[in-house]
Amino acid sequence: MHRDIRDTALYKEVENLYASFVQPGTNRISDADHIAASPDGQWLGFTGSVFADLATPPRTRVCVVVRDSGAVCRVFISHVEHDDKMPCWSPDSAQLAFLSDRRETGNYQLCLVGGDGTGNVIETPRVDGCVEALSWSPDGGRILLGVAEFGADLAGCQGGATIARHSSDLPTWIPEVNTGDADNLWRSCWLYDCETGALEQVNPVGLNVWESRWCGDEAVVAIVSDHHSEGSWYNARLVLMHLGGEPSTVLYQPQEQIGVPCASPDGQHLAVIEAICSDRMIVAGDIRLFSPTGGDTRPITLNTIDVTHIAWRDSESLAFAGHRGFETVTGEVNVHSGEIVEYWSSESCTIGAWYPAIAPLPATGGQAQCAALVEQFDRPPALTVISADGIEEILALANPGSDDDVIVPTVIEAIRWQGRDGLEIHGWLVRPEDQVDPGPLVVDIHGGPVWCCRNRWRGRLRGAQALANHRVATLYPNPRGSSARGQDFAAMVRGDMGGEDTYDYLAGIDAMVERGVADPGRVGVTGISYGGFMSSWLITQDDRFAAAAPISPVVNWYSQHGTSQIPFFDELFLGGNAREKDGNHYHRSPVMFADKVKCPTLTLVGALDQNTPPTQGLEFHNALLENGVESVLVTYPNAAHGIRNFPDVIDHTTRYVGWFLRHL
Repeated sequence: MHRDIRDTALYKEVENLYASFVQPGTNRISDADHIAASPDGQWLGFTGSVFADLATPPRTRVCVVVRDSGAVCRVFISHVEHDDKMPCWSPDSAQLAFLSDRRETGNYQLCLVGGDGTGNVIETPRVDGCVEALSWSPDGGRILLGVAEFGADLAGCQGGATIARHSSDLPTWIPEVNTGDADNLWRSCWLYDCETGALEQVNPVGLNVWESRWCGDEAVVAIVSDHHSEGSWYNARLVLMHLGGEPSTVLYQPQEQIGVPCASPDGQHLAVIEAICSDRMIVAGDIRLFSPTGGDTRPITLNTIDVTHIAWRDSESLAFAGHRGFETVTGEVNVHSGEIVEYWSSESCTIGAWYPAIAPLPATGGQAQCAALVEQFDRPPALTVISADGIEEILALANPGSDDDVIVPTVIEAIRWQGRDGLEIHGWLVRPEDQVDPGPLVVDIHGGPVWCCRNRWRGRLRGAQALANHRVATLYPNPRGSSARGQDFAAMVRGDMGGEDTYDYLAGIDAMVERGVADPGRVGVTGISYGGFMSSWLITQDDRFAAAAPISPVVNWYSQHGTSQIPFFDELFLGGNAREKDGNHYHRSPVMFADKVKCPTLTLVGALDQNTPPTQGLEFHNALLENGVESVLVTYPNAAHGIRNFPDVIDHTTRYVGWFLRHL
């Protein structure tokens, strides 16, 4: 395998496929994130992605959409050479706050502009660190900023690296020094006073703030820990920080993990999502309500829905989004009456990026509604308004690509099978529309393990469409441990990762063979993160695979524990202590069983990955070579966890698609 493959036919094919989706150089918005709505319901905003070309990552722009008599107009707040993101309106809708790195690449700071997205941009004083989140006080007088210092960990879904400063006055030979207690590794929250321009830190030194939101005008609710390490998040607690100088109040020390804290506009109710989690920022579980004064806490379980996002529509209506089996669901809870209303659900399409997310809108005619990004396999992302009446599309984004000759007609199907113990397992199958006879199949395993595959747009599914163009089907399983099936289902993988979940994948392959989809002699396996571990693990446990392509894998849980930014993770999901000599850290490490591997293996890693360090891939590659297995290791020097930036995405997609075409 050559180092530079840009002149190959397959690279050009994959490049053309992505170009058909994002249309680089046209100034077209190809994707959206951080959906927001102005309190008066007049404006919708989001972070839009725009590709100038496919040789560089897309620029992000704050985009504002106004709905007026059915007319739609777009206003771009843009700075040609830098990025803007995360629009957030003031309570009176008169001002729009957002984050921008226009003063220093990668250093996001607070900016303000008129509520309609026009007028002069006000660049506020810099806070010492990179701003990650923002929210307005209920009275509109201050803005709460979540700040990470340069050197702080990024979550796996953010790339699993660290926040790096792009400019430095130091010579390049100066070494990195890691003491474990450096001052530049913490997260904190700050207040910006809109009238005076003053900045003030809210949390005390020595308290790491993962997420924070206003609770009334004089308090902040936050998820905190006593250490800055990414692993300390798994034991974080919920506190109320008073702005008048009183000590913080501990509201809740959860048994599991928590995320998405938010308070009602009147400050009388607090809510978080509590769940079994494998990654910070990816939380799917049950809602828990609190009183800011303490003492009153109650869980809300929503008809087997794993809730992934919550936001207050008003002081008594808590809107939610989540998933239930194959369905994506939105609705709201009345915190006074306890009434739960689902106003939209769908198996045929889904919303949000990593997990379903919404932005509540003022009720119209007594009917709740929200803004969201809707998509499905053959429908690119679109900004929409969702209500009980259905979906109203406001703005279509990426090009469907269906009119291009680079797309073979392809379908996605929701499928079910049984694990070896009889447990029902779900998954999604992507295949050529006219497939009749058994053919090659690639099993693509999601990360987590607590996450799930959904009916997402094909432009997000990496190689699925490229493989389908060559008559290769892709199976996306949701085994035990996945979200969308309730907390008991998710808990099945805890302490047993690489155990019974192994057989859910093998049973899924058997089911595809029995249904005439898969040729049993032409099955490959791939996946990212947990999927990288599992695709490495499966080929040590079963010899049916013709090829494998683990991406950002873990292959040695001993060395993973000592080199990863999340050492708590492996003990949580494997059970036992990493120092045990005969526990799961040994018995579930693929590298310990590399002599069992027979199939050609391509391993792809990012050199900057601290979630699953690149040395994991190196260990597996060397072990396979020692055992006479065809192995190739590809390391991307500027990539972190999951290899997600362009042009790396095109290159790594080309390589693993080509690997399967060659060996299947």
